Amino acid sequence: MARLDADADPARWVPVTESFGFSGRRARKRAIGMLLSQANTAMGAAPRPGGRFAAWAASQAVPALMRRAGGRVRAWMWKTDPEVVVVLAQMQDLTPQLRTARAMMPMEYDDTEDFRSPYLGAGEKLVMTLPPDARTPPFVSYTWDTGTHLVTLTAVFGDRERVGTALDELDHLARSLRVVDDLTVGETPGTLRLPPA
Repeated sequence: MARLDADADPARWVPVTESFGFSGRRARKRAIGMLLSQANTAMGAAPRPGGRFAAWAASQAVPALMRRAGGRVRAWMWKTDPEVVVVLAQMQDLTPQLRTARAMMPMEYDDTEDFRSPYLGAGEKLVMTLPPDARTPPFVSYTWDTGTHLVTLTAVFGDRERVGTALDELDHLARSLRVVDDLTVGETPGTLRLPPA
């Protein structure tokens, strides 16, 4: 079964995926709190008094939900300050519906630059420090079309002024992202895999 993997520097990133126990719990809570705050802003809602409890509850559930995704979703937080940036990598089956949805995205999302990965080949990078809608948080996204899957890595920032602080590390993380096929001992794949063109 295909899954995502990456070489996230432990000095820079705290993994959310399959992170159980006390390791990273406080960072998860802060990062999820930031995401919930951004979601409230995007929907025009005022911050709720129970927001801290919601962040705590979500921080307990997220690792288990990530495990159920079977490696098709990976997430990390900025170690020194989880409220600065949260990163989500995702692998989706490239259906006609998904292709159509991507083709119908607003024109502002066409302002991408080429981004090459040693594992996934040619891709695109979009830095959106000032989204058209002021309620949308600043973000950076990386996208690769493998022919069968759409692989994306999206970083959401808590503060527009601090986007530049993590860009180099984001590029490094994005270049290390890859699709891995799990094979049992003695099993041979049915297809010949060539490196990205």
